[in-house]
Amino acid sequence: MFETKPWLKFYGDIPESINYPRITMYEAVMSTVERCPNAIAYDFLGYTSTYKQFGAEIDRCADALAALGLKQGDRITISMPTTPQGIICFYAANKLGAVAAMIHPLSASKEIEFYLNASKSRFALTLDAFYGKFADLKDRTPLEILIIARIPDYLTGLKKIGFKLTKGRKIPPVPNDPLVRRWSDLMKNIHPPAAKARMNTDELAVILFSGGTTGIPKGIMLSSMNFISEGMQVSAIGKLSEKDSILAILPIFHGFGLGVCVNACFMGGAKSILVPQFTPETVAGLIRTRKPNFIIGVPTLFEALCRNPVFQKADLSCLKAAFSGADTLPKTVKERFDELVKNRGGSCRLLEGYGLTEAVTAIMVTPFDEYREGGVGVPFPDMLAKIVTPGTTEEAPVGREGEICLQGPVVMLGYLDNPEETDQTLKKHGDGKIWLHTGDIGTMDEDGFFYFKLRIKRMIKSSGMNVYPRQVEDVLYTHPAVREACIIGVPDEAQITRVKGFVVLQEPSKAGPEMEKNLIAYCQDHLIKWSCPREIEFRDALPKTLIGKIAFNILEQEEIAKRKAERKD
Repeated sequence: MFETKPWLKFYGDIPESINYPRITMYEAVMSTVERCPNAIAYDFLGYTSTYKQFGAEIDRCADALAALGLKQGDRITISMPTTPQGIICFYAANKLGAVAAMIHPLSASKEIEFYLNASKSRFALTLDAFYGKFADLKDRTPLEILIIARIPDYLTGLKKIGFKLTKGRKIPPVPNDPLVRRWSDLMKNIHPPAAKARMNTDELAVILFSGGTTGIPKGIMLSSMNFISEGMQVSAIGKLSEKDSILAILPIFHGFGLGVCVNACFMGGAKSILVPQFTPETVAGLIRTRKPNFIIGVPTLFEALCRNPVFQKADLSCLKAAFSGADTLPKTVKERFDELVKNRGGSCRLLEGYGLTEAVTAIMVTPFDEYREGGVGVPFPDMLAKIVTPGTTEEAPVGREGEICLQGPVVMLGYLDNPEETDQTLKKHGDGKIWLHTGDIGTMDEDGFFYFKLRIKRMIKSSGMNVYPRQVEDVLYTHPAVREACIIGVPDEAQITRVKGFVVLQEPSKAGPEMEKNLIAYCQDHLIKWSCPREIEFRDALPKTLIGKIAFNILEQEEIAKRKAERKD
């Protein structure tokens, strides 16, 4: 059925297909520089750069990197928050034909060691605050040159002074170290002009790492074409132009932040408002003062915004759209956000999407004028999607649950140095095309609207029956006392696996046996009995991944460790 693309009825004036230029990311951004040189490319805490200035910064950085010895095929690890340095370096590396490996700046030393060795990075860029973690690794990794940036590099006036007096004074000075080069010096000094590498658009250009909450993170290999096609698809759907602005809340080590909030923005010539550190107060303040047209985030972000008093009083008429991805969007969060926007002069609704880093990021989105409860929308232009019977390559009947499979120009090249895992994930089907097996369970209806159920590995088998954590969590979120909820399976002698809930209450003082009994009974009123939690543990907060998703894996690990300790006792 996927071949007929039934979802096209929802496209309206969105093109079914896009003509992607077979160029590099650097060349794609430079074409935007040429098209709208005087438009603002990014806004960083009040410091703004036009596209013409941005292009010059990228070229200057490329000159400096080339002078340091970065060449085609080399790898450079970028361990930065969402700041100008990280973004400029990303495109400069691409100009030279080097590969950018993006990692979280708060990664632990052991994680950084793994990432540097996995990517074989001779170069790295990070903030002065994280110098120590990298310097300690120079004898155990390929690292030869560490470029140190500082937040004040792109602050002006009172903000620069304010940073130095507050956070800046807590950062130890970086010592004289042969390993270190300073960003400010590299960008100030004159270097020989660097030639643009002859890089194929389908070559490896970016390495993003999977979450790694359990097990070893996988390096996901992506090309310039992957990012250009993702960016142009998002730009076409959002009709991005130099009149628009996107709040770049999600970090650049993540496909969502890098692929949509930054690269897609630059494909359309819009302005990216860079947010180096997320707090609800910061984001609410930026929405009030910068008036972005698009907000893109994870469900916990929107839940936090709805509770923020600044956001609750802001003029939200500037918003054209708000998109939630990377995790399941509870219906209650969507309804609260939509109602708040409506009450504050806006007309947009919070729309859910679907994607994964193996396809850069988002590849489906809910149409602007078509909401279906539980739906994650329809595929982007040039993307094919279908549901297959798990463990096969055979398309499942309409409405039948199965594994979501994707095909199109954003699908990754494969996993870094892991051909076995690549072969299990990228498979040739009967149509001769290579399809990405996502590991996600979902359905598609007759209109081509897709519905995400859960990660295959997240499904719980209790008393021989399938339990879908998302379904149970959705019910808990409708209870007025619940702020956050997570469902996992824990070992049980009678049921093999028992359903357990973790809950953060709106009023934590109400936690106790009576509330636990109340919530379990509430689930029993709405769910079949084997899906209901047998116990609920109250927490002040739930663990989060690096981008703010609830980390169910950590709760599972904690339960396993607790039970091992109990057996020893």
